[in-house]
Amino acid sequence: MAKEEKQKPKTNIVKPSLPQGTRDFGPEIVRKRQYILQSIQSVFELYGFQPLETPAMEQLETLMGKYGEEGDKLIFKVLNNGLDHPAKEVTAREGFEKLLSGKNVKELTERALKYDLTIPFARFIAMNHGVLVMPFKRYQIQPVWRADRPQKGRYREFYQCDADVAGSRSLINEAEFISIYQEVFFKLNIQGCEIRINSRKILSALAEQCGGQHQLTPITIAIDKLDKIGPDKVKEELLQRGLSSDQIDTIEKYLSLTGSNNEKLIALKTLLPSSSQAGEGIEEIEYLLQVNEKMRSSNDRSTLLVDLTLARGLNYYTGVIFEVKAPSTVTIGSIGGGGRYDDLTGTFGVEGIPGAGISFGVDRIYDVMEELQLFPDSVEVGSKVLFFNLGAAEILASFSLAKELRKKGIACELFHEQAKFDKQFKYAEKKNIPYVVIIGSTELEENICTVKNIKTGKQDKIGFAELGDFLVKA
Repeated sequence: MAKEEKQKPKTNIVKPSLPQGTRDFGPEIVRKRQYILQSIQSVFELYGFQPLETPAMEQLETLMGKYGEEGDKLIFKVLNNGLDHPAKEVTAREGFEKLLSGKNVKELTERALKYDLTIPFARFIAMNHGVLVMPFKRYQIQPVWRADRPQKGRYREFYQCDADVAGSRSLINEAEFISIYQEVFFKLNIQGCEIRINSRKILSALAEQCGGQHQLTPITIAIDKLDKIGPDKVKEELLQRGLSSDQIDTIEKYLSLTGSNNEKLIALKTLLPSSSQAGEGIEEIEYLLQVNEKMRSSNDRSTLLVDLTLARGLNYYTGVIFEVKAPSTVTIGSIGGGGRYDDLTGTFGVEGIPGAGISFGVDRIYDVMEELQLFPDSVEVGSKVLFFNLGAAEILASFSLAKELRKKGIACELFHEQAKFDKQFKYAEKKNIPYVVIIGSTELEENICTVKNIKTGKQDKIGFAELGDFLVKA
């Protein structure tokens, strides 16, 4: 008896998994995400914004130094090719030691995944400003990457959805951004969002009162953490950053200003009475409140709120800043934000091109809508019609009818094999296909088909020639 062959051990078997902070999206989720993106895109288009796409990678020097010390730490760096070459081994080893200590080593990495869409947009403007019609209004919907700690509502790969204007200093842009937020949330049926506004000019004036402009970055970084760590920890951080007790008291008074929008601004004028920067920032906010009051309609599902604790700890903002808070009924924080950045292209050697923009947090908006069950039932429907497969001649007729339906824009499919009714019905139900078309031998002879509504159970006998018009109206 021949010896049984030993089964060879399987090699190169990889357990399927995803990098932490990334996700797969199945058909149901993709359809819901597309619903959000198409809703936002349609509003962008109504306001005259044009589409733009930029590469996944940027030069590292394009990104570094634009997001503050906290943001720069979250940039995903891409290693250069050829580091395994023997001639580069010593340099590579030394470079990795420097890289681990927080230094950038050009021999190891010159590129990085983009952290947001704003800096790549500024780089695009700097490279193409001579041929663009100004003001240039663009929207951009693409993924970005951050080496952040994954948690609910925070991912390492996620989509941003931005609208920006380059080449205009007018506050009309900021007023329209507020209106865009309101229209999008109405379209998505999200109620109770807060569109919060502040001004970096006001924060800059606060820094001047606390020792000078060199204090702006430590102050804004600390204030930006207020919701996460609380006022006491913010005071501790400010002490560690070298601010005096008197300066911290001034910041504490600033953060404690409460009341209505107008009451906050009046109190702010008292706290920072001699600052021209604060005066400019307050006037800009007052203008936006005035315009918003004129533009408000019964469709608005969100409120505009002056939030003096809003800092947005990114170095490039220079004027009005925005942040959108999700409805208080869900545990997700910011679902949008942005602001004015009048000197951003200057970092690329192109002076004098002002800019402003906003962003929608698509992933978090999805989580909000899922938690509040706001997606319409129709979003989950792909094919509208399933043709049953009841034999060779019957399926040939179905091929012809399916082609006519598709010409009318009706999504349909044919069941892939001849099978029992029960199996084909279950397929339609699982895929949320609302109608099935049944053509048996009798129907084939009479040039008719049976159309059944899966949800109601209602059946109609429809002629082949009338099927398309029937389903268009259904």
